[in-house]
Amino acid sequence: MSNRILALLREPGVQRGVRAAVAAGLAWQVAVLLPPMLSDYAYYAPLGAVIAVLPTIADSASAAWRSVLAILTGFALSVLVYELTQAVPSALTVAAIVALAVLVEQLKLWREQASWVSFAAVLMLTVGLDDPDTYVLRYAGLTMLGAVIGVLVTTVLFPPLQLTRAVEQIGGTRELLARHLADIAATLRDGRVPDPDEWRDRNRRLDRALDRMRDAATRVERARRANPRARRWQGRASEIREEARAVDRVAVLVDDLTSLVVEFHPHRRGIDQVGAGTGWVLADTLDSLAGVVRTPYHTTDGSTPDERDEQITRADAALRRLVGLLRRSTVEDDEGFFALGAVAVGVRRSLAALHAEHPRVLTPA
Repeated sequence: MSNRILALLREPGVQRGVRAAVAAGLAWQVAVLLPPMLSDYAYYAPLGAVIAVLPTIADSASAAWRSVLAILTGFALSVLVYELTQAVPSALTVAAIVALAVLVEQLKLWREQASWVSFAAVLMLTVGLDDPDTYVLRYAGLTMLGAVIGVLVTTVLFPPLQLTRAVEQIGGTRELLARHLADIAATLRDGRVPDPDEWRDRNRRLDRALDRMRDAATRVERARRANPRARRWQGRASEIREEARAVDRVAVLVDDLTSLVVEFHPHRRGIDQVGAGTGWVLADTLDSLAGVVRTPYHTTDGSTPDERDEQITRADAALRRLVGLLRRSTVEDDEGFFALGAVAVGVRRSLAALHAEHPRVLTPA
């Protein structure tokens, strides 16, 4: 039971929920201890706390000051436009305030907190104009107090490094890449011609997976900023960054080589004149690359072979067969021949990106 709870607490969403709850409770408790002018409006403090509890410390700090600055800007716009338009109908005043606030929101300064400008402007117009100075102190001041507490809680309470999410996204992208390669290999073994529409759809799914992986890797980098745990996990974070880059490079190469197979059908062109079974050689090469993609880590110290060693050896042998086929060929000016050569280059570069270009030399027992 305790293991399940610990596993649950490692989930980024659960961690954020716990931090938000703790920060909101602390913000409320601190706010009710302030003088009555502020404590009567203590509910603004938990609002600021929730705003500032984000996946990373850097994001929390950024959200805190941007939100408060956006709120103050909205208040100032509302008061200014109201004073300048007292002689016009109220509807025109509201329209002018909202139009100006939305225009100001387009500035890149606010980022995700941009909507607070128009929200605060309308809020000031509807409930704060009787005593704007006091309202600004209550709303913006307590929101800022809560935001500071939110940032502090994020910093202290298992500050996230987003490693788990990144590892999951990299693993998911690896699996999709491997399945991508294995499926086209199966198509070749069946003697079928790959359907372009089907593979365009597969490429779109792969693109979405890559976007999620890149976003997760970027979050790891952001999470390291001002994070007290960053030094402890620096090595693992660097490994994740390098792995994400390697998978990204391989994905680009795989996209190219599958496109070549789908478009030119090298296994059904003049290259087949040099001997039977070109499709099978190509299928074995792609399938063996899928095995390496699926097996990213060694599980032994090198004294005995592991599954990754076996996959790399298999891929190396398949690539050698493909290169040998090309070397024996005398076909000239044939798109299939050149496409097959490009596939061989793509597979070799993919193995190099995965640090699997050559089988590991095992240490004698």
